[in-house]
Amino acid sequence: MYQKTDLPLTPELIARIEAQIGRAPKAMQAVSATDSQGIPLVVRMYSIVDKKPFPTLYWMTSELLKKEISHIEASGVIKQLEERLKEDKEFLKAYHASHQDYVDQRLHYLSDEERIFAEQAGFIEILKQKGIGGIANWDTVRCLHTQYAHHLAGFNVVGQWMDEEFGIADLIP
Repeated sequence: MYQKTDLPLTPELIARIEAQIGRAPKAMQAVSATDSQGIPLVVRMYSIVDKKPFPTLYWMTSELLKKEISHIEASGVIKQLEERLKEDKEFLKAYHASHQDYVDQRLHYLSDEERIFAEQAGFIEILKQKGIGGIANWDTVRCLHTQYAHHLAGFNVVGQWMDEEFGIADLIP
């Protein structure tokens, strides 16, 4: 069972995330999803890092989920999903809505200072065009990890499909 959150980073959460990913995290803004025990599953990243757009808004921290999704990705599911996007117009429409949700959330979480900088640097249009995981072509799928991280923190039809097809959410304590 997972919970969508917007938890500010505390020293305890940062230490837990460091233990999960094996290094000191950079550019984290908040914890966006936890399991039922409060263990972070997904963190939200700043959209502007080192004065450049950062492509990934949601980053998965759960080793269990990363391993499971890697197995699914290795089985060739991305090609299957892209074929479905070509054939199923309703699924494509929902996938485009997922990308728009990602963009809307990225813009929502910009601080006033970041927004001013992004506007002055000409990055707002880039942030509006780049979807889940920084993908430019919203008719293709990249990295199931970013898709699922977004699903746990927002609206993502691929993540919903992964839950239905593979029962990923059932793995979360």
